[in-house]
Amino acid sequence: MWRWSRKSLLIVMSVCLLALTACGSNDVPSSASGDGESGGLKKVVLRLKWVHQAQFAGFYTAVEKGFYKEAGLDVEIRPGGADFPSVQMIASGAEQFGVTGADQILMAREKGVPVKALSAIYRKTPFVLFSLKDSGITKMEDLVGQKIGVKLGGNEELTYRAMVKNAGIDGTKVEEMPAKYDLSPLLSGQVKAWPGYVINEVLAVQEQGNEVNIIEPSDYDINFYADTLFTTEDIIERDPEMVKSFVQASMKGWSYAIENPEEAAEFGLKYGDKLTIDHEASMMNASIPLLEPENLPLGKMESEAWDVLQQNLIDLEFLKEEQNLEDVFSNEFIE
Repeated sequence: MWRWSRKSLLIVMSVCLLALTACGSNDVPSSASGDGESGGLKKVVLRLKWVHQAQFAGFYTAVEKGFYKEAGLDVEIRPGGADFPSVQMIASGAEQFGVTGADQILMAREKGVPVKALSAIYRKTPFVLFSLKDSGITKMEDLVGQKIGVKLGGNEELTYRAMVKNAGIDGTKVEEMPAKYDLSPLLSGQVKAWPGYVINEVLAVQEQGNEVNIIEPSDYDINFYADTLFTTEDIIERDPEMVKSFVQASMKGWSYAIENPEEAAEFGLKYGDKLTIDHEASMMNASIPLLEPENLPLGKMESEAWDVLQQNLIDLEFLKEEQNLEDVFSNEFIE
């Protein structure tokens, strides 16, 4: 059993109200709207961590190729973001599955929210720091005395702070500006480096004809699981077969997307009216190495990776106490 803190209870109560209007104009029409049966299929909802894009192509593929239906599921995929944070949406009981950063799973567990990771989609983090080619900034040490963008909160900030720590530089000597979604501070020279995903923001800058330098977390022995599929302990206990069916159909979708990246990118266009095939195809192709398709089965997680992530969270004061990793993740539904 678990107990809610008052703050967590208030969050969930507000999310429950929010969930009533969660199917807004950004959602793809679907008959799936929660628990229940539809034409013999079990209805479930997947809440993404961000807006619709090829970052989630494997899930779209599982819908479009009928893999979820073959598993007896009618799946609706809803976009996430600041207004619809996936951990709170799933914890509220209104939805069944979500995608979030692995760090968010650990921090939610510390707050008493009983979520559990089922699969790590991006087993190599897409997060990087990048600069324009002519800036001369190619490594963390070059950031000292410079103004850079930093995404505050969540996996992006954690990864950046860990890179600073492992690089052995004085973070107080780097001038930070909160980074939003507008890339103009980097393009105009207001800042010298910018945080983003190598599968998205970096591509967007390159598509405008700019060459970039990329500073990868792996250069500083940092690699935190990024997009992680999760649910709650309650759902696992109530319907483990449904959970297994969903996870395995999802991984089948990702496997097909890896083998057919352009087709998978086209599937994504149905979920966002402002998406373009060129960018989405580039995004899907750039994602493949980060999914580590050679490391089968897809999505399998390692205890060591979770332990390293947790220790960094504690060292950087994102997390106060160690969590039992057996409660945090499970590979049982993949294998």
